[in-house]
Amino acid sequence: MVATVFLAAASGSHAARAESGEATDLSGKHVAILVGEGFQDAETFMPMAYLLNRGATATVIGVEPGIVTAYNSQMTAIVEKSVTDVQVDDFDALVIPGGQAPDRLRQHEQVVTFAKEFFESGKPTAAICHGPQVLIEAGVLEGRDVTCYAGVADEVTAAGGRYLDMPVVRDGNLITSRIPDDIPEFSAAIAEALME
Repeated sequence: MVATVFLAAASGSHAARAESGEATDLSGKHVAILVGEGFQDAETFMPMAYLLNRGATATVIGVEPGIVTAYNSQMTAIVEKSVTDVQVDDFDALVIPGGQAPDRLRQHEQVVTFAKEFFESGKPTAAICHGPQVLIEAGVLEGRDVTCYAGVADEVTAAGGRYLDMPVVRDGNLITSRIPDDIPEFSAAIAEALME
């Protein structure tokens, strides 16, 4: 079902958006989706589809180009570019889905450096579920309001963040969310930040 939603949304037209009354036009906005082996499928494809359906473009980035598999299904994602082959200036927002991937991604210095530089640029930086683990490693959560999967809350507070158990939390350019059930609010918050 996620694949169907993703494909349908990715091929959506401006006319379909106008018919639905959707006013958010993200044309010209380019989003980086940071994934790795063990990503969470819905947290990756559903926000991506939401943004694509509103006119944004997206590039899937990771440690190295290739195919990675979700931990919770047989779905795969194609990592188009390595974080070493892109620049912060290439994108308007960064999305870090959850699953097992963030714990693996944060072990790679080049990923952590990219996430830190992106966050410090002031551009929207969004993470859901375990996604904040990359930002914890980047050392950017101190003094920030953050939500995440409950099992990561202790890591957030140890990193100086203020954990809030809410569907989505926005603190400046930082957008965080808890679980797949929160994806609609998470996706809308990213779109709103891109419109500012």
